[in-house]
Amino acid sequence: MLNQKFILTVCFAALTTLLVAQSNIRLSNYWGNMYFLTPAAIYDKYAAVFSVAAKKQWVGIEGSPATLFASGTKFNEESNTQIGFNFVQDKVGYTSISNLQLSYGFALQLDYIWQLHFGLGGNYQYMNYDPSQMILEDNSDNAFALSLMKGKSTFDADFGFEFTTKSLKIGAVSQNLFDAFAIDKRLQSNTNLVYIRYREMNQSPVNIGAGVCAIQIGNIYQLEFNTSAYFKFEEKTGYGYEPQILDVGLFYRTASEVGLNFGFNISKELHVSYSYDYHFGSIRLGSFGTNEIMLTYHIPTKCKCHNMWY
Repeated sequence: MLNQKFILTVCFAALTTLLVAQSNIRLSNYWGNMYFLTPAAIYDKYAAVFSVAAKKQWVGIEGSPATLFASGTKFNEESNTQIGFNFVQDKVGYTSISNLQLSYGFALQLDYIWQLHFGLGGNYQYMNYDPSQMILEDNSDNAFALSLMKGKSTFDADFGFEFTTKSLKIGAVSQNLFDAFAIDKRLQSNTNLVYIRYREMNQSPVNIGAGVCAIQIGNIYQLEFNTSAYFKFEEKTGYGYEPQILDVGLFYRTASEVGLNFGFNISKELHVSYSYDYHFGSIRLGSFGTNEIMLTYHIPTKCKCHNMWY
């Protein structure tokens, strides 16, 4: 017979599978690197951008999500195209899910001010269970555990677009498109986001930015409001004004979640940011909040137009 701990393990794994199918894995501070959100985030200001991030959600709750992110993009000025990769690994309890995306983006200059960005990403997703959490009593347990640990894999796709100027972004993205047409639930559920973001881009030493994002996951709807202050270099270079040396932001996400973002430049190419958010719902009884840190390295290049702000 299966022992009690193994039964609990299987039940918890099944529960986390359902949770994965009803949730969306994303950064708290996705404004810091929009490519983690949409393949349409084209960095035409940089020759290449590389980013890594780590997030621990609901600190204090055993088995709460722990997520690693990594991405890289390369922009080609001659063709106005961007290729990139995006890797995410998310561990919840005994369940681990990995997502590798390869993407292609295209920037179309509409007029002197506006650009239209398209992006398409293909995803390989894999989910398995941690065998170290299982205690087996006999061969029948072992056979069942082996069948469980083989994991499950699938393919999916993301599509997004953006209308952008030097200071404004208006965009939408549909993540895990295949799930929207599937009869049975896949590893990750279809998620749709619409966003608008404005950021001052002038010679003032302090610029203000604000944005709103609407999120739909099945029958779950969320809104997020964000505002930030950017403190930047005053001198002008051949690449325009240098990125901010310090940024501080606040956000509110329905329902009952607030957060703080803080970032600064370690060098002209390397930026580090930290995000903390706290949920005022019932989960606060066992959680100390969510922590996230992100490092981004960018290689600048002279472009025909610089409408991608960072």
